[in-house]
Amino acid sequence: MPSTQAPPLVLSIQSHVAYGHVGNDAAMLPLQLLGIEPVAVHTVQFSNHTGYGEFKGQVFTPAHVQDVLDGLRARGVLARCTAVLSGYLGDAGVGEAILAAVQEVRAAQPQAHYLCDPVMGDVGRGLFVRPGIPDFLRKRALSQASVITPNHYEFELLCGGQPLGSVKAATEAARGMLAQMRHRASALIVVTSLRTEDLPSEQLATLAVTADQAWLVQTPYVDLHPLPNGMGDVFSAVLLGHLIQGRAVADAVSRAVSTLYALVSRTESGQRDLPLVASRDQITAPAHLFDAVPVIG
Repeated sequence: MPSTQAPPLVLSIQSHVAYGHVGNDAAMLPLQLLGIEPVAVHTVQFSNHTGYGEFKGQVFTPAHVQDVLDGLRARGVLARCTAVLSGYLGDAGVGEAILAAVQEVRAAQPQAHYLCDPVMGDVGRGLFVRPGIPDFLRKRALSQASVITPNHYEFELLCGGQPLGSVKAATEAARGMLAQMRHRASALIVVTSLRTEDLPSEQLATLAVTADQAWLVQTPYVDLHPLPNGMGDVFSAVLLGHLIQGRAVADAVSRAVSTLYALVSRTESGQRDLPLVASRDQITAPAHLFDAVPVIG
């Protein structure tokens, strides 16, 4: 007989586009396919993401986001969520509404994950968020998160702009940052798109660090121009989905990296979005699993 158990709820507070796969529109399908029910609250509503050039729409005010959260609170939804996922904020004030929601979720579910994807910028594009957001992420969000998923560029920003030239330096910086995070003994930092001088140039690495362990997952570098948007959003959703399912950290990171590689490698040159629907099988069962190898030293 089919299971009648209700799926876990994840409060996902991110951007929304009518066309394309970024923010909530990149996270919802992966979460659903992994057996998780997303509760999507949008921080912006745009016609399309910036990869397509001109766009129309609005950045929502903190009051708007709070109003939506108030409606969910009245239905008892926040107390039933098992995790919170946040990405592109649009406005630093929205971040405070997110942290208040995290506190409320944890009041009912103390072990609830808060995965904060500290979206700020990337190599080549530079910083692309509004003033105030980097400071909010460093000074407020980091201390409340149980998992953060910065790319290499964003991780260096969180470290105060300090360049990280080796896996060892990145691991040590992550260990220092873990001390600022909630439940630091179980907190997790995952640095994506890591490219340091001691790594092969034809590989792209993901570094996962906890208080007492670290792993590196390496995949072939897929040379796409331009890169599709929403890669970090998909990665964070898949990682969180596997963690909620109870997978060990190394396994969850391995599967999230493998899913993203499968989707990127199936993206045609010039496409601005990952083929989430066409290659949805790769979300639950990626064609090739890349191992998470322990970092020694």
